[in-house]
Amino acid sequence: MDFAFDARTEELRKNLLSFMDEHVYPAEAVADEQRAALASPWDTPPIVEDLKAEARRRGLWNLFLPDEEYGAGLTNLQYAPLAEITGRSPQLAPTALNCAAPDTGNMEVLAQFGSEAQKQQWLRPLLAGEIRSAFAMTEPDVASSDATNIETRIERDGGDYVINGRKWYISGAMNPLCRIFIVMGKTDPDGADVRRQQSMVLVPRDTPGLEVRRAMQVYGYEDHYHGGHAEVVFHDVRVPAANLIGEEGGGFGIAQARLGPGRIHHCMRLIGMAERAIELMCRRAVSRTAFGKPLARQGVVQQWIADARVAVEQLRLLVLKTAWLMDTVGNKGAHTEIQAIKIATPRTVVDILDRAVQLYGAGGVSQDFPLAELWAAARTLRLADGPDEVHQRSLARRELKAYL
Repeated sequence: MDFAFDARTEELRKNLLSFMDEHVYPAEAVADEQRAALASPWDTPPIVEDLKAEARRRGLWNLFLPDEEYGAGLTNLQYAPLAEITGRSPQLAPTALNCAAPDTGNMEVLAQFGSEAQKQQWLRPLLAGEIRSAFAMTEPDVASSDATNIETRIERDGGDYVINGRKWYISGAMNPLCRIFIVMGKTDPDGADVRRQQSMVLVPRDTPGLEVRRAMQVYGYEDHYHGGHAEVVFHDVRVPAANLIGEEGGGFGIAQARLGPGRIHHCMRLIGMAERAIELMCRRAVSRTAFGKPLARQGVVQQWIADARVAVEQLRLLVLKTAWLMDTVGNKGAHTEIQAIKIATPRTVVDILDRAVQLYGAGGVSQDFPLAELWAAARTLRLADGPDEVHQRSLARRELKAYL
């Protein structure tokens, strides 16, 4: 594995770093001010549209999608350092580049599994940043860490599918620009193969019977920039059979294909979050004095900063190795490494952010600095796309297989 960035990656990195310095970081405070004046907290601050226009002008658009017909055609290894940079401002930068979840995963699903009609109607406007989307999988009444538990029903009725069920933490659903839901439910609940019971269908937001009931908070945050996380109820929601993605019974497989890239994208951005935390720690340490000397000269603070640097370098190497394997042997060949980074990265970054919060004292838990919100986001990623314990179970079974 070559550790040097290739010419295209280096060019995009320089362009993106300049974009962050000149536009994204200055926009953070502006976006908060604009949001306070909006008619609805779920509306998009005007500065975000300005950022999107500038990103498109610079060629920093749809970088996540490896399909050259629809995206930038970058490999995972090329995209990794770019996603890391966007993680330094996770509320604004991914959206500005049209590289924000859940739209990224939904676009990947449509590009890989969607029909031509579905691509024209939904993928094209998503790629253009004209609409947003949501992915409805998690449910409040079952352990959704085991996707075979999903209870939402998708029943065939003539030329339609009828959907009944309740979902929650459906990211993006509160955004007024969210126009389409990808909904996972059971079309064959009694099937012998539990991994062939589920299917995915496209449900337009304005379909009768679809109720976005409320916004769910994450440690008190509503995550407005990503369109929130909603509780959604489907009551006799009827859509044409042509809205089925792929084939009946293919939902579990599509979900796995969607979650593989999503997991590594989250880990890439988490490293950027950790880098910003280290930067904030260093700035705080040299600017504050306690017990007669700067915090930067306190042994415990030096230890925190040193340990954070070591941990980030380790994580970055593991994430880059995973990206390289995904490019060379495919997602299945990189399964062990994908699980390893999903276990290690959120857990480690949460610890780094926790130290940064401690260094900032009361300011660390306040709205005046980004640390508390970054911590909440990182902690949530120990649950999203599969909790730690599910990945640990699977990884341990793979390791033990040769000895059993």
